Amino acid sequence: MKAENQDPRPWRRRAVVLTGAVMAAGLLAVTLPTSGGALSPALRIRGADISFTLQEEAIKQTLNDNGVPAPLEQILAARGANYARLRVWVHPAPGTSDLAAALELGRRAHAAGLSLLLNIHYSDSWADRTAQQMPAAWQGQTKEQLARTVETYTRDVVAQFAQQQTPVEIVQIGNEITHGFLWPTGRIYSPDGENWSDFASLVKAGIRGARAGNPAHPPQIMIHSDTGGDRDSSVYFFDHLLSQGVTFDLLGLTYYPFWHGSLRDLRQNLLVLEARYNRDIVIAETAYPWTLASGGGVPSVVTDIQALPDADAYPPTPQGQARFFEALNRVLREVPNGRGAGYLIWEPGWLPGVNADARVGNTHSNLTLFDWWGHGLPALDAFRPTGGAGRGQ
Repeated sequence: MKAENQDPRPWRRRAVVLTGAVMAAGLLAVTLPTSGGALSPALRIRGADISFTLQEEAIKQTLNDNGVPAPLEQILAARGANYARLRVWVHPAPGTSDLAAALELGRRAHAAGLSLLLNIHYSDSWADRTAQQMPAAWQGQTKEQLARTVETYTRDVVAQFAQQQTPVEIVQIGNEITHGFLWPTGRIYSPDGENWSDFASLVKAGIRGARAGNPAHPPQIMIHSDTGGDRDSSVYFFDHLLSQGVTFDLLGLTYYPFWHGSLRDLRQNLLVLEARYNRDIVIAETAYPWTLASGGGVPSVVTDIQALPDADAYPPTPQGQARFFEALNRVLREVPNGRGAGYLIWEPGWLPGVNADARVGNTHSNLTLFDWWGHGLPALDAFRPTGGAGRGQ
């Protein structure tokens, strides 16, 4: 198991990541049961989080597809992507997911023909299930003051994208906020019980700000949990959020099979959520290994084939990775009423050499869509409308 200080997102420490043998690449994919409904012709949202791009370019990392070098956003767009997800921290170290970097990437992504999904963490660094640190400059505020700060900050961030003629299509209010955000004020679970009211008030403030940031073209609002393969936890979270009167457009899930279960687990969750909430569902983060080796001398988050629940169908090889995304695409297109909107692959260009932060290296280098020398892998086909190059579509 890797050292705990090597993962920027603490909830991921629960994964067992030992070493194991790579399965043969030629295994056939298993046939998973369908939802019984009509298959949507194509996913509407196909994209990636590209927030590390400027940091990669600063160390002269280059990428190419079939030997042709190009910036990441252009490669993804040429392969069929139509969205870029951009991470924004409030007051981080300069050049590390700050607003200036997001605005620059927003201009580039927009020029490449990609729509923008803005992922506002409401933190100065990584925010996730077990780490929702309030920005240092916001600490000490009352609940009412904090709500006004969240609304104003969100409005101003969204407005800056609109002002540079790169309007945001989707705003994510917080990142993996299953346990709340902006702790301690917006923390749901504590020794004293559950506090959904203060959490919901802050979410509502963010939503008001996002919509006010571009009133001529209000963005869709996505609420994001980290419960991709967990039906019960997903229902518990979204039931309680809706009971507080929170209104939103898109239901976002994180789904990494080595932490969140099999594609069958994901499918069962998607079918329940569609029937219960009648909202479009987006896999806001996902990835799959193309190798079990680790790059850059930093142990990867998954190095054991036993951590992959569908490994016999989708081995951790370049071709196995490609087939996994084909299968994921189909699972979403099987969601009734076209509610499986799409997915965003997390940081496909985050190659060795750029650390997660000042303390932690790159523990995700075997989950990219490029090898460690920047050559595009077969899974770039994941951005096609049906997730592949015609195999089994």
